[in-house]
Amino acid sequence: MNNINRLTLEQEFKIALYINQINLLNKKSTKKYLTYVLKKMMIKDNVIRYCIKNTSN
Repeated sequence: MNNINRLTLEQEFKIALYINQINLLNKKSTKKYLTYVLKKMMIKDNVIRYCIKNTSN
């Protein structure tokens, strides 16, 4: 259970790529990109909740 909050090597690599992309953006673009990412995370949460809810039935 201790490893549940750790990122895989692939995830660490993706984070590094995102950091490189973000560093190239100006402040306005960074805010727009952050909003986009947060929206995608919320959609992912909704999909996970939906799957969990419908697999228990």
